[in-house]
Amino acid sequence: MILDNALMFTGTSNGATAGITWVGGTNTDRPTNGAQDASNIIDLGLINGVPASAAGGGGARDIGIGDDPAMKLLVVCTVPLAGGTNIYCQLQGAPDAGSNTPGSWTVMWTGPTILTAAAVAGAYLANVDVPRTIAGQPLPRYLKLTFNTSGTFTWTGPQAAGGVEAAIVLDRFDQIVGTSAPAGSLGGYPPGIVIAN
Repeated sequence: MILDNALMFTGTSNGATAGITWVGGTNTDRPTNGAQDASNIIDLGLINGVPASAAGGGGARDIGIGDDPAMKLLVVCTVPLAGGTNIYCQLQGAPDAGSNTPGSWTVMWTGPTILTAAAVAGAYLANVDVPRTIAGQPLPRYLKLTFNTSGTFTWTGPQAAGGVEAAIVLDRFDQIVGTSAPAGSLGGYPPGIVIAN
C-alpha cells in the first residue's frame, strides 16, 4: 500500500493542521473521548503545495471518485484500542469559504460502530471508496475525518507503538481475515483445508 502525505488524515507527517495533535505519531492519531477531528484536513485544492487560487475560493482537484479502481478510505487500528466502549468515524467535506479556508462541513459518510473488543491491531474502522457528494452538497475542497467514541480510550506504551492510521489510498489490502483458529488466516480458511469443487 502506498501512503501519500498529502492524503493522510492522521499523524504529523503532513504538519498536523487540525484536530488531535499527538507528538510522536508520524502516521497515527490516538483518539480518546467524544468527537475528535483527525490531525489533518486534506486540501484537494492544493497543487504542488500551493492553493489552487491565491484569491481564495479555489476549486477541488478530481481524485477519481467513481473510477475503477476508485480512491479508498482507509482507517485502520495499528495497535489494539483499550478502555473505551466503542468507536466510529465520519468523513466530512467542505467547500472553500472564499479565503482558502473550509466553509460549512457536511457529513458524507458515517462508518459502523466498532466495539473495543473488535478494535484489535489490523482492524478496519473504515474500508469504503471515497464517497460521492450527497444531494445538495457543494463540491468539497476540504475533507476531514472525525473519530466518535463512547467511553474514554487509553493508550499505553511508547508513542512509536501507533494508534489509528487514516488516509485516502488507491491500493488498500481488502482480503478477508478469519477470526476462528488459527486467527488471522486469509480468506477465513485455516491452512490445510481443501474445498471440493
